[in-house]
Amino acid sequence: MHIVESIRIALRSLWANKLRSVLTLLGVVIGVAAVIAVVTFVSGINDYVAKKIFNLGADVFIISKMSPVETNVERFLEAEKRKDLALEDYEAVRAGCVHCEYVGALMRGVGKVKRNDQSISDTNIQGITPSIANIQDIDLSYGRMLNDIDLSNHSQVAVVGTDIVEHLLPGVDPLGQEIRIDGWTYKVIGVGKKKGKTLGQSADNYALIPLTVYLKQYGAHNNSIRIWGKAAATGVPLNQAIDEARASLRVHRHDRPGADDSFEIETNESLLGIWSGLSNTFFMATIGIAAVSLVVGGIVIMNIMLVSVTERTREIGIRKALGARRDDVLLQFLIESLVLALIGGALGVLSGVGFAEVVTALIGMPSSIKLWAVTAGLLVAASVGVFFGVYPARKAARLDPIVALRFEM
Repeated sequence: MHIVESIRIALRSLWANKLRSVLTLLGVVIGVAAVIAVVTFVSGINDYVAKKIFNLGADVFIISKMSPVETNVERFLEAEKRKDLALEDYEAVRAGCVHCEYVGALMRGVGKVKRNDQSISDTNIQGITPSIANIQDIDLSYGRMLNDIDLSNHSQVAVVGTDIVEHLLPGVDPLGQEIRIDGWTYKVIGVGKKKGKTLGQSADNYALIPLTVYLKQYGAHNNSIRIWGKAAATGVPLNQAIDEARASLRVHRHDRPGADDSFEIETNESLLGIWSGLSNTFFMATIGIAAVSLVVGGIVIMNIMLVSVTERTREIGIRKALGARRDDVLLQFLIESLVLALIGGALGVLSGVGFAEVVTALIGMPSSIKLWAVTAGLLVAASVGVFFGVYPARKAARLDPIVALRFEM
């Protein structure tokens, strides 16, 4: 039988049994939609993390008490016991890393900012040294950045994000205005450039204050500082700057020779590697769940095709009596099973992409549609249709035409 005619018969059969067709396709649709949605989200988040969150640059490293994405429970518990990094550790690294262009330190927390009767909560409060602005490439719309005098004099000044200006200082020149951060009064000296949203959350709700003031307000033992370093721009390898920083800090913290570091050093490459491992684990787990759905969908397709063979037994007998070969009947039912699965795959692709786009629009979760994922989804659906359609097709092809003609439902 001509392939086009087989496809036409398959589509006509699907249309004649709409409810049965929908229920048949449901497993394949869910399985493919889950794969497409997960790939779309994982790809989007990976791209976003690489560009926005872990975009430290090839010449920047971070020293912290423990890794921000530690996945090993034993290492996490061991790291928790370490002594916090203090301002003196930052001074030791700054003095010892001779091939660092900048060395900075920061601490961060979440607080509430007020002015008169207006307030804004969940503000990212960062205590920084002035060099952090150079390492992180913080740009200002107007005003000035914190400087070494602010740090040494414990000046209660702040550089704020545009959210604070829009909510608390609308219609006025923010420079020189006073705001209260968790009850302490600060003078605004600068306003950062607007950044937009990060994973649905505003990246402009922040206040930068001198690290010395942060330690005074929130307590030196409240948390561990993080030390940032940037290798010199004269072609010095990042590893050389890291080695100098590590050696200086080990001496200052009295780490025994041969013992592990009492701190962690992360680079853009190492953070992205850890994140990639986490996202791949999540991806593989979801693929496993989706595979179960696809197997169930394939079994349903096989059962429906067996029902179709039974319903069309006399039709098969007539076609064989008129000269149809066994291969013709086999091909017909395989094509019908394939068309059934491909329609389910196409609906699954549309559903997965649509779901990802809706979630992105509602909460801002980054997504990235990959052509290879769409192609893989359709190929997997087609494979399911062919694999689970072989048995019904072979059963139909092996029917004896005389017995088939005598069959009655």
